[in-house]
Amino acid sequence: MGPLNRAADAAIRGYQQHLSPRKSWSCAHLVAHGGRSCSAAVREIIAARGLVRGAVPTALRFLACYRAAALLAQADVQGVCCCGGIPIPFRFSGR
Repeated sequence: MGPLNRAADAAIRGYQQHLSPRKSWSCAHLVAHGGRSCSAAVREIIAARGLVRGAVPTALRFLACYRAAALLAQADVQGVCCCGGIPIPFRFSGR
């Protein structure tokens, strides 16, 4: 793994360990479909493909998360669409 890939992995790992536990929402894709959060999926994509070759699968994952947020907008849930580097929270009435 090259230095840029290691830096990206360290940034995602730092987000997962320090920021994610402190926010008050979950990844929309995880809430809607189960499995892994977007940060876990993107970390795996970068480990397998690298930053450059992983750009398209990463963008597709963020698009899927955006679509999951739209799906959840019809339900009674709270969460976030973590598209790109800035999470986009969505809030609805409680579960």
